[in-house]
Amino acid sequence: MVNIAIDGPAGAGKSTIAKKLAADLGYVYVDTGAMYRSMAYYFLTNHIDAGDEKAVEAACPDVNVTIQYVNGEQQVLLNGENVNSVIRKEEVGNMASTISVYPVVRTKLVELQRQLAAKENVIMDGRDIGTVVLPDANVKIYLTASSKVRAQRRFDELTEKGISCDMSEIEKDIIDRDYRDMHRETSPLKQAEDAILLDSSDLDIEGVVAKMKEIIQKAV
Repeated sequence: MVNIAIDGPAGAGKSTIAKKLAADLGYVYVDTGAMYRSMAYYFLTNHIDAGDEKAVEAACPDVNVTIQYVNGEQQVLLNGENVNSVIRKEEVGNMASTISVYPVVRTKLVELQRQLAAKENVIMDGRDIGTVVLPDANVKIYLTASSKVRAQRRFDELTEKGISCDMSEIEKDIIDRDYRDMHRETSPLKQAEDAILLDSSDLDIEGVVAKMKEIIQKAV
């Protein structure tokens, strides 16, 4: 099996790029962020306090997150329910960043992610794929961009959907999330020693995909 790990901070375009790359190469795309967001959505809807680690730990056995593909489209299932349409909200993303520091949450999802990678050629993106989840991945890429560029992309995305938002608040959220992700005790966000750094600040989607294909072709 060929495993490709893409890590990087929030808003770097990991999911968008990984989906396109997987479709072009015929690999299975595993959206780890969506899996964390699904758990976060469960905690939000069940009024579980993200700051109460014991409550989060007690709820984990009640959560089952799986990924399946229907007509080529990824569906993230939370206890059997397709939650694709609700897990991309800002509050879900912030909750996901908060609960991801808990070992019990990470352990549960890492096991599922490794099972998927053992069965399929996969492209997996997240914060600790190359360092923790798939340390033996054939290709590791650390995708990043400046906080200003990432905030602008998020602003454009939300505005296009008709959602009113503030650019400076979005950038502040991104910087805060970067700090949490990089300084958490369990599996902090960092570039794996054998990962290739790719800065997408001055590249469009096609440009990033082309660069990644070059990297993959050299390695595989």
